[in-house]
Amino acid sequence: MREEDLNQVFAALADPTRRAILARLASGEATVNELAEPFDMTQPSISKHLKVLERAKLISRSRAAQTRPCRLEPAALNEVANWVEAYRSLWDASFDRLDALLSTKTKAKAKPKKPSTSKGRKHAAK
Repeated sequence: MREEDLNQVFAALADPTRRAILARLASGEATVNELAEPFDMTQPSISKHLKVLERAKLISRSRAAQTRPCRLEPAALNEVANWVEAYRSLWDASFDRLDALLSTKTKAKAKPKKPSTSKGRKHAAK
């Protein structure tokens, strides 16, 4: 995926309204009015969100009589998942190091400290 395309997808996903629209479209296509129902927004505002999602290739719109049904296009999300997956080994290695460090700290706390003895010291009685 080109960097510009990736930037558009991440910018589109940054907005909670657009993520909610994608979540709704995951269950099937919907019209603009159906997508606007759960939001306290005008139809033109929802249309702006849809245009952002469409430019990012996350959704597509078609014409069916007088409606414009929207559908999820999972290919762009798959590309993002592949991009993120490339960094998984880095995160796993970081988490493994953190786990080892925390394990060491936990074991050190769990071991009771031995009381200090005064071996070799003689107390002079006066």
